[in-house]
Amino acid sequence: MEGQNLAIEYRWAEGHSDRLPGLAMELVQRQITVIAATGGTASALAAKSATETIPIVFTSADDPVKTGLVASFNHPGGNVTGVTWFGVEAITKRTELLHQLVPNAVKFALLLDPSNPESETAPVAVKNAIPPFGGKLILLSANDANSIDAAFSTLLEQGAQALVLSSSPFFVNERAQIIKLAAEHAVPTVHAPKDASEEGGLMSYGNSLTDAYRRDGVYVGRILKGEKPGDLPIDRSTKFEFVINIRTAKALGLTIPSTVFALADEVIE
Repeated sequence: MEGQNLAIEYRWAEGHSDRLPGLAMELVQRQITVIAATGGTASALAAKSATETIPIVFTSADDPVKTGLVASFNHPGGNVTGVTWFGVEAITKRTELLHQLVPNAVKFALLLDPSNPESETAPVAVKNAIPPFGGKLILLSANDANSIDAAFSTLLEQGAQALVLSSSPFFVNERAQIIKLAAEHAVPTVHAPKDASEEGGLMSYGNSLTDAYRRDGVYVGRILKGEKPGDLPIDRSTKFEFVINIRTAKALGLTIPSTVFALADEVIE
Protein backbone atom coordinates (compact mmCIF):
# COMPACT_ATOMS: atom_id res chain seq x y z
CA MET A 1 0.00 0.00 0.00
CA GLU A 2 1.69 3.19 -1.19
CA GLY A 3 2.17 5.59 1.69
CA GLN A 4 1.93 2.78 4.28
CA ASN A 5 4.51 0.12 3.51
CA LEU A 6 5.68 1.32 0.08
CA ALA A 7 7.17 4.50 -1.35
CA ILE A 8 7.67 5.07 -5.08
CA GLU A 9 10.31 7.36 -6.54
CA TYR A 10 9.36 8.49 -10.05
CA ARG A 11 11.83 9.55 -12.74
CA TRP A 12 10.83 10.48 -16.30
CA ALA A 13 13.14 11.27 -19.22
CA GLU A 14 10.34 12.98 -21.20
CA GLY A 15 11.16 10.82 -24.21
CA HIS A 16 14.84 11.83 -24.24
CA SER A 17 16.98 8.70 -23.87
CA ASP A 18 20.15 10.65 -23.13
CA ARG A 19 18.71 11.61 -19.72
CA LEU A 20 18.17 8.01 -18.61
CA PRO A 21 21.67 7.17 -17.25
CA GLY A 22 21.59 10.16 -14.90
CA LEU A 23 18.09 9.36 -13.70
CA ALA A 24 18.99 5.71 -13.10
CA MET A 25 22.04 6.75 -11.08
CA GLU A 26 19.87 9.05 -8.95
CA LEU A 27 17.68 6.09 -8.00
CA VAL A 28 20.67 3.90 -7.22
CA GLN A 29 22.13 6.60 -4.98
CA ARG A 30 18.84 6.71 -3.07
CA GLN A 31 19.33 2.99 -2.36
CA ILE A 32 15.89 2.01 -3.59
CA THR A 33 14.80 -1.64 -3.33
CA VAL A 34 13.86 -2.36 -6.95
CA ILE A 35 13.84 -0.42 -10.24
CA ALA A 36 10.92 -0.72 -12.66
CA ALA A 37 12.66 0.32 -15.89
CA THR A 38 9.67 0.88 -18.16
CA GLY A 39 9.33 2.41 -21.60
CA GLY A 40 11.73 0.25 -23.57
CA THR A 41 15.25 -1.11 -23.81
CA ALA A 42 17.03 2.22 -23.32
CA SER A 43 15.75 2.65 -19.75
CA ALA A 44 16.57 -0.97 -18.92
CA LEU A 45 20.14 -0.66 -20.22
CA ALA A 46 20.60 2.59 -18.29
CA ALA A 47 19.44 0.90 -15.09
CA LYS A 48 21.64 -2.13 -15.67
CA SER A 49 24.68 0.10 -16.23
CA ALA A 50 23.94 1.89 -12.96
CA THR A 51 23.76 -1.18 -10.71
CA GLU A 52 24.65 -4.88 -10.63
CA THR A 53 22.90 -5.55 -7.33
CA ILE A 54 19.55 -3.72 -7.18
CA PRO A 55 16.80 -5.80 -8.88
CA ILE A 56 15.56 -4.39 -12.21
CA VAL A 57 12.25 -5.23 -13.91
CA PHE A 58 11.99 -3.88 -17.46
CA THR A 59 9.39 -3.59 -20.23
CA SER A 60 10.69 -3.78 -23.80
CA ALA A 61 9.73 -4.73 -27.35
CA ASP A 62 13.25 -5.95 -28.11
CA ASP A 63 14.89 -9.33 -27.57
CA PRO A 64 16.46 -8.94 -24.09
CA VAL A 65 19.07 -11.61 -24.83
CA LYS A 66 20.27 -9.90 -28.02
CA THR A 67 20.39 -6.51 -26.31
CA GLY A 68 22.45 -7.95 -23.45
CA LEU A 69 19.93 -7.45 -20.67
CA VAL A 70 19.66 -11.11 -19.65
CA ALA A 71 21.42 -14.42 -20.25
CA SER A 72 18.28 -16.28 -21.38
CA PHE A 73 14.48 -16.04 -21.40
CA ASN A 74 13.91 -18.90 -18.96
CA HIS A 75 16.84 -18.17 -16.65
CA PRO A 76 17.68 -14.44 -16.86
CA GLY A 77 20.35 -14.63 -14.15
CA GLY A 78 21.88 -11.57 -12.50
CA ASN A 79 19.69 -8.74 -11.23
CA VAL A 80 17.45 -8.23 -14.29
CA THR A 81 14.13 -9.67 -15.46
CA GLY A 82 11.08 -8.19 -17.13
CA VAL A 83 8.27 -8.21 -19.65
CA THR A 84 8.53 -8.12 -23.43
CA TRP A 85 5.97 -7.32 -26.09
CA PHE A 86 5.89 -7.64 -29.87
CA GLY A 87 7.86 -4.98 -31.71
CA VAL A 88 8.54 -5.92 -35.34
CA GLU A 89 5.37 -7.99 -35.58
CA ALA A 90 3.28 -5.04 -34.39
CA ILE A 91 4.72 -2.55 -36.89
CA THR A 92 4.11 -5.01 -39.72
CA LYS A 93 0.45 -5.28 -38.73
CA ARG A 94 0.29 -1.50 -38.24
CA THR A 95 1.39 -1.00 -41.84
CA GLU A 96 -1.02 -3.59 -43.21
CA LEU A 97 -3.98 -1.96 -41.46
CA LEU A 98 -3.04 1.48 -42.78
CA HIS A 99 -2.73 0.07 -46.30
CA GLN A 100 -6.29 -1.27 -46.03
CA LEU A 101 -7.49 2.27 -45.31
CA VAL A 102 -5.47 3.82 -48.15
CA PRO A 103 -5.35 0.98 -50.70
CA ASN A 104 -4.19 3.24 -53.52
CA ALA A 105 -1.15 4.49 -51.62
CA VAL A 106 2.21 3.32 -52.94
CA LYS A 107 4.54 5.78 -51.19
CA PHE A 108 4.74 5.08 -47.47
CA ALA A 109 6.84 7.05 -44.99
CA LEU A 110 8.23 5.48 -41.81
CA LEU A 111 9.14 7.77 -38.92
CA LEU A 112 11.91 6.36 -36.71
CA ASP A 113 13.51 7.39 -33.45
CA PRO A 114 17.25 6.78 -34.06
CA SER A 115 17.86 6.25 -30.33
CA ASN A 116 15.37 3.35 -30.22
CA PRO A 117 16.66 -0.16 -31.09
CA GLU A 118 13.50 -0.78 -33.16
CA SER A 119 14.85 1.68 -35.74
CA GLU A 120 17.20 -1.07 -36.95
CA THR A 121 14.50 -3.69 -37.60
CA ALA A 122 11.41 -1.61 -38.45
CA PRO A 123 12.38 -0.59 -42.03
CA VAL A 124 12.54 -4.20 -43.24
CA ALA A 125 9.25 -5.05 -41.52
CA VAL A 126 7.43 -2.10 -43.10
CA LYS A 127 9.02 -2.68 -46.51
CA ASN A 128 7.66 -6.23 -46.48
CA ALA A 129 4.16 -4.98 -45.65
CA ILE A 130 3.74 -2.28 -48.32
CA PRO A 131 2.58 -3.03 -51.89
CA PRO A 132 5.04 -5.46 -53.50
CA PHE A 133 4.75 -3.87 -56.95
CA GLY A 134 5.68 -0.23 -57.20
CA GLY A 135 5.64 0.36 -53.46
CA LYS A 136 8.19 2.82 -52.11
CA LEU A 137 9.35 3.36 -48.52
CA ILE A 138 10.60 6.77 -47.39
CA LEU A 139 12.66 6.64 -44.18
CA LEU A 140 12.44 9.60 -41.80
CA SER A 141 13.93 10.11 -38.35
CA ALA A 142 13.24 12.46 -35.46
CA ASN A 143 14.39 12.85 -31.88
CA ASP A 144 13.27 16.41 -31.04
CA ALA A 145 10.43 18.81 -31.92
CA ASN A 146 12.35 20.52 -34.72
CA SER A 147 13.25 17.25 -36.41
CA ILE A 148 9.58 16.21 -36.37
CA ASP A 149 8.75 19.34 -38.36
CA ALA A 150 11.64 18.62 -40.72
CA ALA A 151 10.49 15.00 -41.17
CA PHE A 152 7.03 16.16 -42.24
CA SER A 153 8.59 18.62 -44.69
CA THR A 154 10.59 15.79 -46.26
CA LEU A 155 7.51 13.57 -46.30
CA LEU A 156 5.58 16.18 -48.26
CA GLU A 157 8.45 16.93 -50.64
CA GLN A 158 8.77 13.25 -51.54
CA GLY A 159 5.03 12.78 -51.97
CA ALA A 160 4.38 10.20 -49.26
CA GLN A 161 0.72 9.17 -49.15
CA ALA A 162 0.70 7.51 -45.73
CA LEU A 163 2.79 7.57 -42.56
CA VAL A 164 3.71 4.75 -40.19
CA LEU A 165 5.15 5.52 -36.75
CA SER A 166 7.57 3.15 -35.10
CA SER A 167 7.22 2.48 -31.39
CA SER A 168 9.10 5.00 -29.28
CA PRO A 169 8.61 6.71 -25.92
CA PHE A 170 9.61 9.93 -27.68
CA PHE A 171 6.76 9.68 -30.20
CA VAL A 172 4.33 8.96 -27.37
CA ASN A 173 5.52 12.08 -25.59
CA GLU A 174 5.31 14.22 -28.76
CA ARG A 175 2.10 12.71 -30.14
CA ALA A 176 0.19 16.02 -30.00
CA GLN A 177 2.63 17.62 -32.45
CA ILE A 178 2.53 14.61 -34.77
CA ILE A 179 -1.28 14.45 -34.72
CA LYS A 180 -1.48 18.18 -35.48
CA LEU A 181 0.93 17.99 -38.44
CA ALA A 182 -0.77 14.89 -39.86
CA ALA A 183 -4.12 16.70 -39.74
CA GLU A 184 -2.78 19.95 -41.23
CA HIS A 185 -1.20 18.13 -44.17
CA ALA A 186 -3.92 15.45 -44.54
CA VAL A 187 -1.51 12.55 -44.11
CA PRO A 188 -3.17 9.26 -43.05
CA THR A 189 -1.09 8.10 -40.09
CA VAL A 190 -1.00 5.01 -37.91
CA HIS A 191 0.39 5.30 -34.37
CA ALA A 192 1.47 2.70 -31.82
CA PRO A 193 -0.30 3.56 -28.51
CA LYS A 194 -4.07 3.98 -28.39
CA ASP A 195 -3.71 7.38 -26.68
CA ALA A 196 -2.91 8.88 -30.08
CA SER A 197 -6.22 7.80 -31.63
CA GLU A 198 -8.11 8.93 -28.56
CA GLU A 199 -6.54 12.37 -29.01
CA GLY A 200 -7.28 12.75 -32.72
CA GLY A 201 -4.91 10.42 -34.54
CA LEU A 202 -6.43 8.38 -37.38
CA MET A 203 -5.65 4.95 -36.02
CA SER A 204 -3.35 3.08 -33.65
CA TYR A 205 -2.23 -0.49 -33.28
CA GLY A 206 0.14 -1.87 -30.71
CA ASN A 207 0.58 -3.79 -27.51
CA SER A 208 -1.53 -2.89 -24.52
CA LEU A 209 0.80 -0.89 -22.30
CA THR A 210 -1.64 -1.36 -19.43
CA ASP A 211 -1.26 -5.14 -19.68
CA ALA A 212 2.54 -4.97 -20.01
CA TYR A 213 2.94 -2.60 -17.06
CA ARG A 214 0.60 -4.65 -14.89
CA ARG A 215 2.74 -7.71 -15.57
CA ASP A 216 5.80 -5.62 -14.74
CA GLY A 217 4.17 -4.65 -11.44
CA VAL A 218 3.45 -8.27 -10.59
CA TYR A 219 7.15 -9.07 -10.94
CA VAL A 220 8.11 -6.06 -8.83
CA GLY A 221 5.73 -7.33 -6.14
CA ARG A 222 7.21 -10.81 -6.21
CA ILE A 223 10.71 -9.39 -5.84
CA LEU A 224 9.61 -7.22 -2.91
CA LYS A 225 8.32 -10.41 -1.28
CA GLY A 226 11.73 -12.06 -1.59
CA GLU A 227 12.06 -13.69 -5.01
CA LYS A 228 15.22 -13.09 -7.06
CA PRO A 229 14.94 -11.43 -10.49
CA GLY A 230 17.37 -13.90 -12.03
CA ASP A 231 14.98 -16.73 -11.17
CA LEU A 232 11.92 -15.11 -12.80
CA PRO A 233 11.60 -16.07 -16.50
CA ILE A 234 10.98 -13.25 -18.98
CA ASP A 235 7.23 -12.71 -19.25
CA ARG A 236 5.49 -11.69 -22.50
CA SER A 237 2.49 -9.43 -23.01
CA THR A 238 0.37 -10.67 -25.93
CA LYS A 239 -2.57 -8.28 -25.67
CA PHE A 240 -2.98 -5.82 -28.58
CA GLU A 241 -5.19 -2.76 -29.01
CA PHE A 242 -6.50 -1.47 -32.35
CA VAL A 243 -8.33 1.87 -32.23
CA ILE A 244 -9.88 3.85 -35.11
CA ASN A 245 -10.95 7.48 -34.95
CA ILE A 246 -13.98 7.90 -37.26
CA ARG A 247 -13.96 11.70 -37.04
CA THR A 248 -10.39 11.86 -38.30
CA ALA A 249 -11.13 9.35 -41.06
CA LYS A 250 -14.04 11.49 -42.28
CA ALA A 251 -11.89 14.62 -42.18
CA LEU A 252 -9.37 12.84 -44.42
CA GLY A 253 -12.11 11.63 -46.75
CA LEU A 254 -11.40 7.98 -45.98
CA THR A 255 -13.92 5.15 -45.99
CA ILE A 256 -13.16 2.44 -43.46
CA PRO A 257 -13.76 -1.07 -44.86
CA SER A 258 -16.07 -3.33 -42.87
CA THR A 259 -13.23 -5.83 -42.55
CA VAL A 260 -11.16 -3.23 -40.71
CA PHE A 261 -14.11 -2.19 -38.55
CA ALA A 262 -14.52 -5.80 -37.47
CA LEU A 263 -10.91 -5.90 -36.18
CA ALA A 264 -11.13 -2.73 -34.09
CA ASP A 265 -11.13 -2.99 -30.30
CA GLU A 266 -12.44 0.56 -30.06
CA VAL A 267 -14.05 2.97 -32.51
CA ILE A 268 -14.11 6.66 -31.65
CA GLU A 269 -17.16 8.34 -33.21
